[in-house]
Amino acid sequence: MFGREGRNLRIETLTQLRWLALFGQLFTVLAVAFGFKFDVPLRWCLAVIGASAVLNVFVEVYYPKSLRLEERPAMALLAYDVLQLSTLLFLVGGLDNPFFILLLAPVTIAAVSLRPRQIVAIVLLALASAGFLSIYHWPLPWFPGAALELPLLYRFGVSIAFLVATAFICTYAAQVAHEARNLSLALTATELVLERENHLSRLDGLAAAAAHELGTPLATIAVVSKELRRAKLPEEFAEDIDLLNEQAHRCRDILGRIASLASEEHPQLDHIKLRHWIEHVVAPFRRRLVDIEIDMAGEGDEPIVANNPALAYGIGNFVDNALDFALTRVVVRASWTKEKINIRIVDDGPGFPNEILPQIGEPYLKGKSNRRLKAGNVAGMGLGIFISKTLLERTGAKLLFSNRNGAVVEVVWNRHQFETGPKFSLSHLPTGPEGIS
Repeated sequence: MFGREGRNLRIETLTQLRWLALFGQLFTVLAVAFGFKFDVPLRWCLAVIGASAVLNVFVEVYYPKSLRLEERPAMALLAYDVLQLSTLLFLVGGLDNPFFILLLAPVTIAAVSLRPRQIVAIVLLALASAGFLSIYHWPLPWFPGAALELPLLYRFGVSIAFLVATAFICTYAAQVAHEARNLSLALTATELVLERENHLSRLDGLAAAAAHELGTPLATIAVVSKELRRAKLPEEFAEDIDLLNEQAHRCRDILGRIASLASEEHPQLDHIKLRHWIEHVVAPFRRRLVDIEIDMAGEGDEPIVANNPALAYGIGNFVDNALDFALTRVVVRASWTKEKINIRIVDDGPGFPNEILPQIGEPYLKGKSNRRLKAGNVAGMGLGIFISKTLLERTGAKLLFSNRNGAVVEVVWNRHQFETGPKFSLSHLPTGPEGIS
C-alpha cells in the first residue's frame, strides 16, 4: 500500500502546474496578438485557456489540496492537458508553432507518476495529437500579407523528432522515478528493521526497571506472609501461606536475574571477544540441518566487539541467507590484523547468479534466477541483502560478493573503529531520493 500511494500525485501539484501553463499560454497569446500585431484567433484561444482555468478552480474548490489522485483520475487530468494544449496548437499553427514541444510536459509527468499501461496511453495520445497537428491546423500567426507554410517533409521530420524525444524522455523519467521509489521503500524497510533491533536491545533495560519497581511490593508480600505464618490461624491456611511466601521469593529471584542482564556488573554483554560474539550471532541458526563452522585466526590479541544491533542483524542475515542455499555446510571465517578485521561467510551452494553479481546490494533486483535475492517474505527482490549491506556499511564496513566454489560474502572493517563501537542511528538514514518522507 505504501509503495502504491508513493506513486500517486497530489492534486495540488497538478493544479499548480496547470496554473503555470495557463499563465504562460495567456501571456504568449496576448504578446503575439498585441505585441507583434499578428492575426490570432483570440476569442477561440481565450476560450480554450478559460475552460482550463474554470476546471482548475473547480478542482481546487471541490477537492482538498492534500488529496492524492488514483491512477485513473490522474491519467484523465493529464490526458485533458494533452488535448487542451493540442486544441490551442490547432488554432495557432499546429506543429509549425515552436511551442508544440510543450506537449512533452504532461507526458513527462505521466512517466514519473503513473504505471506503464497509463504511461503508454498518454504517450499514444500525445503522438496521435502531434500526427494530427502535422496535417490539420489553422495557419500560423504571421506578418500581415504573408503566410508561413513549412514543407510537409519538414513537418514529417518534426513529428519523428517529437516521437524520438517522447520515447527517450518518457523512458528515462520512468526509470529514474521507479528507482527512486524502490530506494525509498528499501530505506524505509531498513529503518523499520533497525528500529526493531534497537527495541530488542533496550528490553534488558526495561526488564531491569520492571524488576526494580516490582521489588517493593514483592518484599511487602513476603513480610505479610511471614507475619500471617506466625499468627495463630487455622491449620488449613498454613500450607497456602507457606506457598505464598515461597512464590514471592521465587519471583524476587527471577526479577533479580533479569535485572542483572542490564546492570554494570556484566559489561561483557556490550564488549565481548569476537569468537563469542560470532557464536552469539549464529546460535539462533544452529537448529538448521546444515552445519555451521566457525574458523578464527589472526595476528595478536583477539578483537573485542562493541555490540551493535546493526552488526548483529547484518551478519546474522547473511548467515541465514547462506544456510538457505548451502548443500552441507556454512563457514563463518574471521581473521584480523593490527589494522583490519575480516569476516567471511562462505557456503557450498550454487553461488550467486552471474547476471546479478555486479548489482548485489541494490534493492529490488530482477534476474533470470532469484538465487539469493530473498528478502523476508518477499522472494526474488534483494531487499534483505540491501538492508544488511546498508546496516553494515553504516558501521564503516566494506562488503564484497563473489563466487568461490559457492557464494562468498566478505565484510571488512577498520579494527579501531570496530572495537571502539561503530555508530549507527536512524537519523543517519536518508528519507528518500532528496529526502523522501
